[in-house]
Amino acid sequence: MAMVLLFAATISAQEIELTKKDSIVQSYWLVTLGTNMVDDSGDEFGELFDFSEGWNMVPYPSRISIGRYFKSGLGLEAIGTYNRYKEGKIVDNVVNTEDVDYLGLDFRVSYDLNMILGETGFFDPYIGIGAGYTDANNQGRGTYNAIVGFRTWFSDHWGLDFNSTGKWTMNTENSTNHIQHAVGVAYRFEVEKGLSRKGEEKLALLQEMEKEQQRVQDSIAAKQKADEEARLLAERLKREKEAAELAAAEKAKREAEEARRAAIKTQLNDLGNVYFKLNSSYLTSRDKELLDKLVAIFESEPTLRIKVNAHTDSRGTNKYNQWLSERRGERTVEYVISKGVDSDRISYDAHGELKLINECDDNTRCSEEKHAKNRRSEFVIISE
Repeated sequence: MAMVLLFAATISAQEIELTKKDSIVQSYWLVTLGTNMVDDSGDEFGELFDFSEGWNMVPYPSRISIGRYFKSGLGLEAIGTYNRYKEGKIVDNVVNTEDVDYLGLDFRVSYDLNMILGETGFFDPYIGIGAGYTDANNQGRGTYNAIVGFRTWFSDHWGLDFNSTGKWTMNTENSTNHIQHAVGVAYRFEVEKGLSRKGEEKLALLQEMEKEQQRVQDSIAAKQKADEEARLLAERLKREKEAAELAAAEKAKREAEEARRAAIKTQLNDLGNVYFKLNSSYLTSRDKELLDKLVAIFESEPTLRIKVNAHTDSRGTNKYNQWLSERRGERTVEYVISKGVDSDRISYDAHGELKLINECDDNTRCSEEKHAKNRRSEFVIISE
């Protein structure tokens, strides 16, 4: 039963899934570029569409604006316009006798009517008020402005802007009121989107369905959790048993390896050193018997690698003793290699008289027996 409820909840959630249509643009920066038409005939609010005699425009882009629009529906915009009153047009109820420049700089606060009407798709109407400064018909004037317009959007960024602005002069003695119409391409950037009212309703419904789905899943999960805990416990006990067996095997292996290494060290210690006669690097028959035993150890331990440290006593010069120890080490290694041991398993270092094992240096008189203990080749394990 729980599985049936879960399946039904999943199907319903898919049917009311949020889509791109449920999102709307909430805040953005806006730039527009277009043209403007000015009606300053003196009867502009009476004859709104007197194109031939009252409307003035130039045949190129003449209006630019930039604004910031907020999630509240309010927008702030600055607008700059240029136009020319044409010769022959009616301006302030008089026929204009020459072309005259028109300049305007306006600031306005607008409000998105979709905040009241609800989302209307690509149609975005607005109203606004503002103020500005206009230089028209060679008369500068401040103006109070009222705006009505709409934008139509083709994408999240591009659209068209249409609006009309009534401008009432602050200087009633020297100038008149006029209307300015505008159309332009609109581009918005740094767009922040959110849900429409319909989208918010969908989201609330989805959240409720998710809660119900979670409740069903929790009821299914209760049994699954118990089964999973039992399975995990069995697996843990099995792993612990295997780990204990592996640890015991590793311990036995490690102890066997330690015993093997200890045995090798014992064999080498029992073997002793090769001792040379005074000023000699030649191996005696006794030395060769000792090295034959070393070869036997190599044969029984195929991973064993050894370094021979060759020494002299202190008699003679340092240079001579260094050369002599090199000869002793070289002949010791050569003999072992001649018995079939690979050359990469045995090497030597020559130390001359630098590592005496007793006090018999150049300043101490010693017996021959003591000096003889320094004339040696020692065996050091590199790897086992």
